[in-house]
Amino acid sequence: MFKALVLNQADGNTTADIRQLETSDLPAGEVLVNIAYSSLNYKDGLAVTGTGKIIRSFPMVPGIDFAGTVAESASERFQPGDHVILTGWGVGEQHWGGYAQQARVKADWLVAMPAGLDARKAMIIGTAGFTAMLCVMALEEAGVKPESGKVLVTGAAGGVGSVAVLLLAQRGYHVVAVTGRPESHAFLTNLGAKEFISRETMSQPARPLETQRWAGAVDVVGGDILARVIAEMNYGGAVAACGLANSFKLNTTVMPFILRNVSLRGVDSVSCPLERRTRAWECLAAELPESAYHDIGQTIALEAVPQAAQDIVAGRIQGRVLVDLSQ
Repeated sequence: MFKALVLNQADGNTTADIRQLETSDLPAGEVLVNIAYSSLNYKDGLAVTGTGKIIRSFPMVPGIDFAGTVAESASERFQPGDHVILTGWGVGEQHWGGYAQQARVKADWLVAMPAGLDARKAMIIGTAGFTAMLCVMALEEAGVKPESGKVLVTGAAGGVGSVAVLLLAQRGYHVVAVTGRPESHAFLTNLGAKEFISRETMSQPARPLETQRWAGAVDVVGGDILARVIAEMNYGGAVAACGLANSFKLNTTVMPFILRNVSLRGVDSVSCPLERRTRAWECLAAELPESAYHDIGQTIALEAVPQAAQDIVAGRIQGRVLVDLSQ
């Protein structure tokens, strides 16, 4: 028997209950993992609260990422005792996920734990940190360098944003953070942010072209803020877009793209190929300072996930939230 958070739906309302399950209850997969930690991401918040149409079949164990130890394996890639990480692939949405003490998944969905990480550290990073690393990689591949100019991070106090601030600062970029919470300035300064802009300022409707301000940007919110970011990009600048916390809509024009050679690079962490996944995790293991695992994270038990899910959807969460499955 093991503990799991199980979502069900009745009369259009999503319920979240802690239940005891058996290994035989798990869906099919090649590898059985004993989960040590998961994390809370914005998408998890939408799923657990039923705010977004993340879950379409019930019952469902949510949790879009986890880290743990292989218990059983029918794959040559993994042996019992191997330490592994899972992010994406529809786990926690279409396939039972990380808010349980066990999971059974496809071998191709797993990444071997890189040297320098353990399950706790990996899930303090989690899907949010992994996505942030992919965004940084996308900007660098687009030619954005520290000497190119200032780099903007929207939603900077959240999971993706806070890790993006830290990673960019570690690589020598001048990071400007966008946040609607002035109380988060000290937190973000500690991570490496040099300047701040309010969410309200960046939410103002933009003209097709605004004054050039940013060599690069990591955007997690979409909507009017992303439209303004694009209008304010330097000539040859690049935006890595990975989220829609504000809106999935984008009201912009072609002018920044054809007059300033701006590029908008979409960043997907769900179906990212294994080779790129592995490289991103290796970079995270090598680059994040030890202090990051104390500065960015808080830890909760599985029983606290429903309330934390409400908090993250309401914008009351700062940094990363680690879910300890050992409790």
